[in-house]
Amino acid sequence: MTSPAPPAHTMEVRGVHKAFGDFKVLQGMTLNFANDAITTVLGPSGTGKSVLIKHLVGLLEPDAGEILVFGKDMWRISEKERYELRKRFGVLFQDGALFGSMNIYDNVAFPLRKHTSMSEAEIEEIVMTRLMEVGLEAALTKYPSEVSGGMRKRAGFARALVMSPEIVLFDEPDSGLDPVRTSLLCDLILEMHARHKGTYLVVTHDIRSARKVSDYVGLIWKGKVVHYGEAEEAFASQDPFVKQFLAGESAGPLGMD
Repeated sequence: MTSPAPPAHTMEVRGVHKAFGDFKVLQGMTLNFANDAITTVLGPSGTGKSVLIKHLVGLLEPDAGEILVFGKDMWRISEKERYELRKRFGVLFQDGALFGSMNIYDNVAFPLRKHTSMSEAEIEEIVMTRLMEVGLEAALTKYPSEVSGGMRKRAGFARALVMSPEIVLFDEPDSGLDPVRTSLLCDLILEMHARHKGTYLVVTHDIRSARKVSDYVGLIWKGKVVHYGEAEEAFASQDPFVKQFLAGESAGPLGMD
């Protein structure tokens, strides 16, 4: 008996709508994410980027449309199956989302302790490898309040990778970082993707970050995808909206509303 063919796309969003009361956030969003590549999703503030991530990990149910992960509709499977799918994700949130009562080591070890039956020796080997990869092996006993914002981001990145996820999502990873530390974080994202592979989605509004890390760029506006394609193509686009947003210019269809 032959195994079923793997899905063409690790993640797919098909005609997704989401509203909170009268406020329509996603309005028929459709987007396929390239496997084993870094896709950046950009768009003005409030246009639905973070809401998209919450749909992809099954934290928000769409009002209409489909969220397909590994070929499965996230809302046509059981809660148990959805829980198991989430283990195949790693997520780096805006502020790292570390537990303030745990040191860096325990924060990174947390997913392994919660979701696996590994021994502490096995956990230590994986955690120390991830901490060394992000340059935090000397800070393992420090607490989040004792380290810089950039170090908290790197610790969050190590935790996102600790379960060897096939998908890694970054929600505004450059938020709150100065340009130099933003550039260093982008270098780390590229390095970790080259080393571990996987489907990476970076949600940001920072054009420099997108230019540096992207294989593909999706641009969303008012809850819809207005452009998706290879990064080189996006940054060379003559479409008025795409050109204005990626160039950061004031003249064009994008206003203050």
